[in-house]
Amino acid sequence: MRILLFGICLILSACKANAPDVKFHPEENPKLLSDWGIFNLKNDQITLASTSFVYELQSPLFSDYALKLRTIHIPSGENAEIDEDGDTINFPVGTVISKTFYYPRGDQLDHVLKSKHAPDMADNRIDISGFRLIETRLLVHRDDGWDALPYIWDDDQSTAKLARTGDLQHLTLVDNDQHSKFPYLVPNVNQCAGCHATNNTTRDIVPIGPKLRHLKSIKSFGLDQPSTQYFKNVNWADESQTLDLRARAYLDINCSHCHNEVGPADTSGLHLEPGTPMGPHLGLCKTPIAAGTGTGNRKYGIVPGKPEASIFIYRMASTNPAEMMPELGRALADEEGVSLISDWITSLSGSCDAG
Repeated sequence: MRILLFGICLILSACKANAPDVKFHPEENPKLLSDWGIFNLKNDQITLASTSFVYELQSPLFSDYALKLRTIHIPSGENAEIDEDGDTINFPVGTVISKTFYYPRGDQLDHVLKSKHAPDMADNRIDISGFRLIETRLLVHRDDGWDALPYIWDDDQSTAKLARTGDLQHLTLVDNDQHSKFPYLVPNVNQCAGCHATNNTTRDIVPIGPKLRHLKSIKSFGLDQPSTQYFKNVNWADESQTLDLRARAYLDINCSHCHNEVGPADTSGLHLEPGTPMGPHLGLCKTPIAAGTGTGNRKYGIVPGKPEASIFIYRMASTNPAEMMPELGRALADEEGVSLISDWITSLSGSCDAG
């Protein structure tokens, strides 16, 4: 059953004062982010367009501890709809999805970031006075499909410029009074396809986050609940949930857009979607097919009860570009994520070697 999502004008009760108007560009790629009209930035205040809304995910993708502001604009008079699979949201031509990455302001980044939350939005405005914007990535739905466009913010936080070739910035991390720089990668347009081309045959770019199972709330989309039941991931950091649900949610949002039957990692034989049953496709006692040096001399993807012997943990903890997983979108290891999957593997029973 295909279920229509209400238009954005029904979601937002009234246009906000001084809010910009989204300007959709069907062919041109403007040099400035401001030319899209997604939001205004003035005096450390972000004002969203009247036809844009913020959405949040149950379990956000890890991106070097960056905070993210996610928005969607759907053109007036158009609707999105839920696909027959009951999970995918199909957006009309003219949709603009944005994701802005930012950190607490200053030259140093502390691991306290891990406990920080994005600033609250009030009256369609967000105060970012304590934060530093790094980049804004757009997914633009045009007649011939989705285009990915990265924009980089300048040092004075006034302008974001198109950077089709991406960028490499060196940010400073402070951990236990130890200072170290890490390379923050702004992907180029080809690297965007590394994650967003979730079908390895068609190689079409598609949104990853806005699926029903990932969304924290679907009320923002003008829908209280679909008429049919659907699976919803938990927040992997919510310790009131079972360890299995938390681990599967983490693997889903961070890995399954590549590791599925038709994804870019289809040759690996790993299917890390939430519906994959416990067994070799989930990595249990599975020997690697195309891991190269990424095995760390470990024999199986997951060895029940032994995270230290599991390839999963080795690749998640690695920061070597030739070995780490995910291979794009991070330079740091997600310490909390590694700990979660380690605990999950420890909880699994069984043995891989028969003798």
